[in-house]
Amino acid sequence: MPGDDGEGTGGGSSLLSARLLVASARMGDPNFERGVILVLDHSYEGALGIVLNRPTGLGVEEVLGPWHDQALQAPPGVVFSGGPVSRDAVIGLARSPVAGAETGRAGTVAPAVGSEAHRSGRWRPVLGQLGTVDLSVPPEDQPLPLAGARLYSGYAGWSTGQLEEEIAEGAWYVTEAIAQDVFCVQPERLWHDVLKRQGGELAVLAAFPPHPSVN
Repeated sequence: MPGDDGEGTGGGSSLLSARLLVASARMGDPNFERGVILVLDHSYEGALGIVLNRPTGLGVEEVLGPWHDQALQAPPGVVFSGGPVSRDAVIGLARSPVAGAETGRAGTVAPAVGSEAHRSGRWRPVLGQLGTVDLSVPPEDQPLPLAGARLYSGYAGWSTGQLEEEIAEGAWYVTEAIAQDVFCVQPERLWHDVLKRQGGELAVLAAFPPHPSVN
């Protein structure tokens, strides 16, 4: 099972940034039922991630007009519910078509989400050519050219050791992330699709209905 090799436990120096957390049947929090979370930051002080498969009916133009065109390049062009923490905070994930987006401009060290450097508009690589962006800086003034963005209201957060405990209890499957997971065309299928590509037992679980009464 993914995560059973030590990489999914947060032990030692193996941390989970840029990995996926896929909710299992043992997940008791309705905020995360069949949720797929991309971990943005994970350290010994805790973890932060965003739920990738909870689109809302709120158009990006109603929240941050300057980002409307970028959101249309990553349909459905709506704000996603990123998690139950700080729902008034909005995190942006964008993709850049230029080479070198993975390491940032001029080889600078990527600042953590929420840091002063991040809020100043610097690009922070996350996965492949995807990175977090400072949404207060218009797309045309970003450090790198952009080719689509998704906005997430709120996030998922864990205190020291909390995520590791949830993984040990079987609440999450830990899997590799691919860039297509973030900008998936059918977010309602993401939980199923991520499990299915794992093969084996997890691929079988992907076929289970949301509730035992459904057949």
